Amino acid sequence: MILSSFYARSISFRFFTLLIFGFLFTCPDSGFAQEIKSPDGNLIVRFRLSDSGAPVYELQYKSKTVIKPSLLGLKLKDAPDLLDGFELKHSEQNTFDETWKPVWGEVREIRNHYNQLLVTLAQPRTKRIIQINFRLFNDGLGFRYGFPAQDSLNYFIVKEERSQFALSGDHKTFWLPGDYDTQEYNLITSNLSEVRSKMKAAVTPNVSQFPISETSLQTPLMMKSKDGLYINIHEAALIDYSCLSLELDDRNMVLESVLTPDALGNKGYVQAPFETPWRTIIVSDKAGDILESKLVLNLNEPTQYKDVSWIKPVKYIGVWWEMITGKSSWAYNDLNNVQLGTTNYMNTKPNGKHAANTTKVKTYIDFASQHGFDAVLVEGWNQGWEDWFDKSKDYVFDFVTPYPDFNVKELQSYAAAKGVKIMMHHETSGSVRNYERHLDTAYKFMVEHGYNSVKSGYVGNILPRGEHHSGQWLVNHYLYAVKKAAEYKIMVNGHEAVRPTGLSRTYPNLIGNESARGTEYEAFGGNNVDHTTILPFTRLVGGPMDYTPGIFETRVSVHNPENTSFVRTTLARQLALYVTMYSPLQMAADLPETYNRFLDAFQFIKDVAIDWDDTKILEAEPGDYITIARKAKGSTSWFAGSTCDEQGRTSKIKFDFLDPGKKYLATIYSDAKNAHYEHNPQAYQIKKRVVTSNSTLIQHCAPGGGYAISLVQIK
Repeated sequence: MILSSFYARSISFRFFTLLIFGFLFTCPDSGFAQEIKSPDGNLIVRFRLSDSGAPVYELQYKSKTVIKPSLLGLKLKDAPDLLDGFELKHSEQNTFDETWKPVWGEVREIRNHYNQLLVTLAQPRTKRIIQINFRLFNDGLGFRYGFPAQDSLNYFIVKEERSQFALSGDHKTFWLPGDYDTQEYNLITSNLSEVRSKMKAAVTPNVSQFPISETSLQTPLMMKSKDGLYINIHEAALIDYSCLSLELDDRNMVLESVLTPDALGNKGYVQAPFETPWRTIIVSDKAGDILESKLVLNLNEPTQYKDVSWIKPVKYIGVWWEMITGKSSWAYNDLNNVQLGTTNYMNTKPNGKHAANTTKVKTYIDFASQHGFDAVLVEGWNQGWEDWFDKSKDYVFDFVTPYPDFNVKELQSYAAAKGVKIMMHHETSGSVRNYERHLDTAYKFMVEHGYNSVKSGYVGNILPRGEHHSGQWLVNHYLYAVKKAAEYKIMVNGHEAVRPTGLSRTYPNLIGNESARGTEYEAFGGNNVDHTTILPFTRLVGGPMDYTPGIFETRVSVHNPENTSFVRTTLARQLALYVTMYSPLQMAADLPETYNRFLDAFQFIKDVAIDWDDTKILEAEPGDYITIARKAKGSTSWFAGSTCDEQGRTSKIKFDFLDPGKKYLATIYSDAKNAHYEHNPQAYQIKKRVVTSNSTLIQHCAPGGGYAISLVQIK
């Protein structure tokens, strides 16, 4: 029996214990049940086989039902299913406890402590064996399927995975429509029973043509039960497998897994030995515990890199927002259907709006240098933007050929002299094979010109046709690009990629992702005001997001008179997002000329850290408000941020996270009394006061507002 892959670890941690208890069963009764408890005893998972030999599990938290008895298994293509007819042949329990240090993160150390139940099931009629591994932490459960090497189950195609999550009631839910290609929807808040009626309004033509079904949902899925449990369902360690969605049976309140198909409709190609990604259930009776959970990270393997010294958090500005608003353009000219390599751009007439030109980029470099930023992102620097939506071509960008007005060598020297890096942008236009053909050349180009980070994009339908952004083929591509980047010591910020599942632990040069509706949509019609009070409970459960905060000029028409959209936030809340929307990659997304009008508020963006030793959740309720305090890495300074929905609120916090007996200068950036996200967003005030661990704060938050605080120890 092959179990080594479940236990193989490279251990170089402070504390580690391993206790193994083996149990051998033959011809067990189908009603036989086993259970394990979490290390603190609050969670219990039970496993048994039904009368038909189908695997069944259930989950309880403090005697409350989280998951009612639910079926497990897989349907196969052109082969008998792995759903029932099983016998329990072997069961093994163990306890694992380690403490590890992330390369970057929200805390300096993470404890990985769980009790494990590994069951081996035999299907006598087919002579096949599968394993189901349950890991129970204090904050939730992870389970996955394993397929040991065996003659009767070597290579197979998954038709569908049938992992169920039978819920205890009609929970309040924060959800996105199930979609194989995008996560860029506004989050919807409703009871599960209302999903079907709200689905049509949630799907807009400019985002997606259709959801998977009228009751399909994306993960991470956040819920709150009527008896006060907060429940989050997601997946961890998504490698060589299709991304998970959930289909809701709204009569019985049962969620069932749905995998992303490929162009042929197949859900996964598997060769044993193999282990699927983990299915995760985080649960607590406190909302803040969901935000503090490290379960998804803990279910991923330790970093694969021996040298991680080149991986550094990045604070950057960029030639970006002016194109998003329509003030400027990515393209150099207005020609349609320009074929890369056949057009002499020097003989074409520029459109006069191209933003990525040498002169303008220098002004961004100057601003970054003046204010201590690490890098400048430049989008639209390379040829091909004129016709990248033409899907009749599989060749749009080569990722190394600049437009005539973008001098690579001159800007490289200029940035280096100012102590600033330029961040590369690789928009693939969804032409994945084209990108893979050019990947080594593109990364070599970056190294030669001093670029050590790249923002990659996958906007549009995927080529080859029929493949999806979250299918197995694309999942493998994203990881291939990240591992290839590591060979060149390049950090990756992936946009329009599959949603994160904690792989940044294993591959820490995956320093950021988009994979959700970000700030850019504020210029395309807007995000819901409660958007940033939900994202940390959903999208950020899998890893950090490049949300691109820091928009001070909320009226888009200031940059583009034809665009009447506005950013649904106050200026003070934009500062708070640098704390509440965790990322080691943080952008000051507005234009330099805007920041020059608000340099006193901009000071917080300059000061706030992007890597942390500790994190405290001070207040939290999904959809309503979040207040977080974080301690800067290797420092005594703390930073706090608070964001709320359209109702506004009064925040009440204690500073008991500060070191006792120490004094701190608190600089509080808050909404003015008359601030409002819609009609007075730039009304803010800045106050200073001395605080200690015994101090408290009662702070007004405007509708769509919030506040930010820097806390510097007085020595």
